[in-house]
Amino acid sequence: MATHPRSPHDLLGGGAVADVLLWRRRNASAAAVVGATVVWFVFERAGYSFPSVLANALLLLVAILFLWAKSASLLNRPLPPLPNLEVSDVVVEKAADHALVWINMVLVVGHDIAIKRDRKVFIQGILILWVVSYIGMLFNFLTLIYIGVMLSLLVPPLYEKYQDQVDEKFGAAYSVLSRHLDTIISKTGQSTKQKKTE
Repeated sequence: MATHPRSPHDLLGGGAVADVLLWRRRNASAAAVVGATVVWFVFERAGYSFPSVLANALLLLVAILFLWAKSASLLNRPLPPLPNLEVSDVVVEKAADHALVWINMVLVVGHDIAIKRDRKVFIQGILILWVVSYIGMLFNFLTLIYIGVMLSLLVPPLYEKYQDQVDEKFGAAYSVLSRHLDTIISKTGQSTKQKKTE
Protein backbone atom coordinates (compact mmCIF):
# COMPACT_ATOMS: atom_id res chain seq x y z
CA MET A 1 0.00 0.00 0.00
CA ALA A 2 1.38 3.41 -1.04
CA THR A 3 2.09 6.01 1.60
CA HIS A 4 0.68 9.51 1.22
CA PRO A 5 2.60 12.55 2.47
CA ARG A 6 -0.59 14.36 3.46
CA SER A 7 -4.00 13.07 4.41
CA PRO A 8 -7.22 14.58 2.97
CA HIS A 9 -7.82 16.15 6.39
CA ASP A 10 -4.48 17.99 6.15
CA LEU A 11 -5.13 18.99 2.53
CA LEU A 12 -8.42 20.61 3.58
CA GLY A 13 -6.72 22.71 6.26
CA GLY A 14 -6.94 20.33 9.20
CA GLY A 15 -9.43 22.44 11.17
CA ALA A 16 -13.15 22.55 11.82
CA VAL A 17 -13.96 23.04 8.13
CA ALA A 18 -12.04 19.87 7.26
CA ASP A 19 -13.94 18.00 9.97
CA VAL A 20 -17.26 19.17 8.50
CA LEU A 21 -16.28 18.34 4.90
CA LEU A 22 -15.07 14.87 5.91
CA TRP A 23 -18.19 14.24 8.02
CA ARG A 24 -16.25 13.92 11.27
CA ARG A 25 -18.76 16.34 12.79
CA ARG A 26 -21.85 14.61 11.49
CA ASN A 27 -24.38 17.08 12.93
CA ALA A 28 -22.62 20.08 11.38
CA SER A 29 -22.21 18.29 8.04
CA ALA A 30 -25.86 17.27 7.97
CA ALA A 31 -26.86 20.82 8.93
CA ALA A 32 -24.75 22.14 6.04
CA VAL A 33 -26.49 19.78 3.59
CA VAL A 34 -29.94 20.69 4.90
CA GLY A 35 -29.12 24.41 4.99
CA ALA A 36 -27.78 24.42 1.43
CA THR A 37 -30.83 22.49 0.22
CA VAL A 38 -33.24 24.88 1.97
CA VAL A 39 -31.44 27.94 0.56
CA TRP A 40 -31.45 26.43 -2.93
CA PHE A 41 -35.15 25.53 -2.65
CA VAL A 42 -36.13 29.00 -1.37
CA PHE A 43 -34.28 30.84 -4.13
CA GLU A 44 -34.59 28.41 -7.03
CA ARG A 45 -37.90 26.59 -6.62
CA ALA A 46 -39.99 28.97 -4.50
CA GLY A 47 -39.02 31.91 -6.70
CA TYR A 48 -37.76 34.31 -4.05
CA SER A 49 -34.94 36.68 -4.88
CA PHE A 50 -31.89 37.12 -2.68
CA PRO A 51 -32.46 40.85 -1.93
CA SER A 52 -36.06 40.28 -0.83
CA VAL A 53 -35.18 37.34 1.45
CA LEU A 54 -32.23 39.24 2.92
CA ALA A 55 -34.33 42.36 3.51
CA ASN A 56 -37.13 40.36 5.14
CA ALA A 57 -34.70 38.45 7.38
CA LEU A 58 -33.00 41.70 8.48
CA LEU A 59 -36.42 43.31 9.04
CA LEU A 60 -37.45 40.42 11.26
CA LEU A 61 -34.14 40.54 13.16
CA VAL A 62 -34.36 44.30 13.73
CA ALA A 63 -37.98 44.02 14.90
CA ILE A 64 -37.12 41.21 17.34
CA LEU A 65 -34.13 43.12 18.75
CA PHE A 66 -36.16 46.33 19.09
CA LEU A 67 -39.04 44.58 20.88
CA TRP A 68 -36.60 42.67 23.11
CA ALA A 69 -34.80 45.88 24.09
CA LYS A 70 -38.09 47.69 24.79
CA SER A 71 -39.52 44.82 26.84
CA ALA A 72 -36.22 44.47 28.72
CA SER A 73 -36.33 48.09 29.84
CA LEU A 74 -39.99 47.77 30.90
CA LEU A 75 -39.51 44.46 32.74
CA ASN A 76 -36.04 45.18 34.18
CA ARG A 77 -34.51 42.34 32.17
CA PRO A 78 -31.06 42.24 30.53
CA LEU A 79 -30.66 43.63 27.03
CA PRO A 80 -30.19 41.24 24.09
CA PRO A 81 -26.69 39.73 24.12
CA LEU A 82 -25.19 41.16 20.93
CA PRO A 83 -21.61 40.39 19.95
CA ASN A 84 -19.19 43.10 18.96
CA LEU A 85 -20.49 43.88 15.47
CA GLU A 86 -17.33 44.83 13.62
CA VAL A 87 -14.93 43.11 11.27
CA SER A 88 -11.45 42.82 12.72
CA ASP A 89 -8.29 43.75 10.86
CA VAL A 90 -7.09 40.14 11.10
CA VAL A 91 -10.14 38.86 9.19
CA VAL A 92 -9.69 41.48 6.46
CA GLU A 93 -5.96 40.69 6.17
CA LYS A 94 -6.63 36.94 5.88
CA ALA A 95 -9.28 37.50 3.20
CA ALA A 96 -6.94 39.84 1.32
CA ASP A 97 -4.09 37.30 1.53
CA HIS A 98 -6.30 34.53 0.11
CA ALA A 99 -7.61 36.82 -2.64
CA LEU A 100 -4.05 37.90 -3.45
CA VAL A 101 -2.94 34.29 -3.95
CA TRP A 102 -5.76 33.59 -6.42
CA ILE A 103 -5.31 36.89 -8.28
CA ASN A 104 -1.57 36.24 -8.63
CA MET A 105 -2.23 32.72 -9.94
CA VAL A 106 -4.55 34.12 -12.62
CA LEU A 107 -1.99 36.80 -13.53
CA VAL A 108 0.78 34.20 -13.83
CA VAL A 109 -1.39 32.15 -16.20
CA GLY A 110 -2.13 35.28 -18.23
CA HIS A 111 1.59 36.12 -18.32
CA ASP A 112 2.48 32.59 -19.46
CA ILE A 113 -0.08 32.81 -22.28
CA ALA A 114 0.53 36.38 -23.44
CA ILE A 115 4.26 36.91 -22.86
CA LYS A 116 5.85 33.46 -22.80
CA ARG A 117 3.41 32.12 -25.42
CA ASP A 118 3.16 28.80 -23.59
CA ARG A 119 0.94 26.65 -25.82
CA LYS A 120 0.27 24.07 -23.13
CA VAL A 121 -1.08 26.66 -20.68
CA PHE A 122 -3.05 28.30 -23.52
CA ILE A 123 -4.76 25.04 -24.51
CA GLN A 124 -5.42 24.12 -20.86
CA GLY A 125 -6.97 27.55 -20.30
CA ILE A 126 -9.17 27.20 -23.37
CA LEU A 127 -10.34 23.74 -22.29
CA ILE A 128 -11.11 24.85 -18.72
CA LEU A 129 -12.99 27.96 -19.87
CA TRP A 130 -14.93 25.92 -22.43
CA VAL A 131 -15.97 23.37 -19.80
CA VAL A 132 -17.02 26.16 -17.41
CA SER A 133 -18.98 27.85 -20.21
CA TYR A 134 -20.70 24.59 -21.18
CA ILE A 135 -21.65 23.78 -17.59
CA GLY A 136 -22.83 27.38 -17.13
CA MET A 137 -25.22 26.95 -20.06
CA LEU A 138 -26.77 23.88 -18.42
CA PHE A 139 -27.38 25.40 -14.96
CA ASN A 140 -27.99 28.83 -13.50
CA PHE A 141 -25.54 30.39 -11.05
CA LEU A 142 -27.42 29.43 -7.87
CA THR A 143 -27.77 25.80 -8.93
CA LEU A 144 -24.04 25.70 -9.73
CA ILE A 145 -23.25 26.99 -6.23
CA TYR A 146 -25.59 24.38 -4.74
CA ILE A 147 -23.95 21.59 -6.77
CA GLY A 148 -20.53 22.85 -5.66
CA VAL A 149 -21.58 22.81 -1.99
CA MET A 150 -23.02 19.31 -2.31
CA LEU A 151 -19.90 18.03 -4.07
CA SER A 152 -17.67 19.62 -1.41
CA LEU A 153 -19.64 17.74 1.24
CA LEU A 154 -19.80 14.41 -0.59
CA VAL A 155 -16.50 14.04 -2.50
CA PRO A 156 -13.93 14.51 0.35
CA PRO A 157 -15.22 11.63 2.52
CA LEU A 158 -15.38 9.35 -0.51
CA TYR A 159 -11.86 10.40 -1.51
CA GLU A 160 -10.62 9.74 2.03
CA LYS A 161 -12.15 6.27 1.95
CA TYR A 162 -10.87 5.31 -1.52
CA GLN A 163 -7.77 7.53 -1.72
CA ASP A 164 -5.40 4.91 -3.17
CA GLN A 165 -7.76 3.84 -5.96
CA VAL A 166 -8.70 7.44 -6.84
CA ASP A 167 -5.05 8.56 -6.94
CA GLU A 168 -4.18 5.62 -9.19
CA LYS A 169 -7.04 6.32 -11.64
CA PHE A 170 -6.42 10.08 -11.71
CA GLY A 171 -2.71 9.50 -12.23
CA ALA A 172 -3.42 7.27 -15.23
CA ALA A 173 -5.99 9.73 -16.64
CA TYR A 174 -3.59 12.64 -16.16
CA SER A 175 -0.78 10.86 -18.00
CA VAL A 176 -3.10 10.03 -20.92
CA LEU A 177 -4.40 13.61 -21.13
CA SER A 178 -0.89 14.98 -20.85
CA ARG A 179 0.28 12.79 -23.74
CA HIS A 180 -2.66 13.95 -25.91
CA LEU A 181 -2.00 17.57 -24.99
CA ASP A 182 1.70 17.21 -25.84
CA THR A 183 0.73 15.66 -29.19
CA ILE A 184 -1.59 18.59 -29.97
CA ILE A 185 1.10 21.09 -28.97
CA SER A 186 3.74 19.39 -31.08
CA LYS A 187 1.41 19.32 -34.12
CA THR A 188 0.52 23.00 -33.76
CA GLY A 189 4.20 23.81 -33.37
CA GLN A 190 5.05 21.89 -36.56
CA SER A 191 2.28 23.60 -38.54
CA THR A 192 3.45 27.08 -37.52
CA LYS A 193 7.07 26.20 -38.39
CA GLN A 194 5.97 24.90 -41.80
CA LYS A 195 4.09 28.16 -42.48
CA LYS A 196 7.17 30.20 -41.57
CA THR A 197 9.41 28.20 -43.93
CA GLU A 198 7.01 28.52 -46.90
